[in-house]
Amino acid sequence: MARQVETTYGDALLELALEEGSLNMLYEEAQALVTVLQENEELLRILKHPQIDKDEKRKIVDNIFKGRVSKDMVGLFGIMVEKDHGSKIVDVLHYFIRQVKRVKNIGVASVTSAVALTGAQKASIEKRLLETTDFASMEVTYTVDASIIGGLVIRIDDRVVDSSIKTKIETMSKALAQS
Repeated sequence: MARQVETTYGDALLELALEEGSLNMLYEEAQALVTVLQENEELLRILKHPQIDKDEKRKIVDNIFKGRVSKDMVGLFGIMVEKDHGSKIVDVLHYFIRQVKRVKNIGVASVTSAVALTGAQKASIEKRLLETTDFASMEVTYTVDASIIGGLVIRIDDRVVDSSIKTKIETMSKALAQS
């Protein structure tokens, strides 16, 4: 059911954004709202609370967001509160953001290295990722994990390219143990 809520409302928002030509604006707004909502746990608790009346939740949403975000986003939040899906607002926004990235052909990758990478190294990795994929642009997050010893671990969606020294050592160790 949760996945159905995400797709129903997220796809409706995406369709509206495409029809109205407001895709970029709603995308940026959704990203900002995810941050705001995740930082404000009290608001999320109110929207999830079963003993708070729907009308009261709707008034809270209107008071907080009306005039600060688009009428489309306030309308989405209002409908979700009316249908008792207020607890899924952040999930719907995440789904919408993923769908916009799909429409805009933006790839999302995570790169893990043993040491911090320089700006030039990061630029080289991003350039190579764009050359080897069909994405128009890439959003890359970098993390440092000294346990991989050296090399890189790159994840794009469900694909993983692991060129870490740790993995190479483990592979050689298994091969030696089998022989």
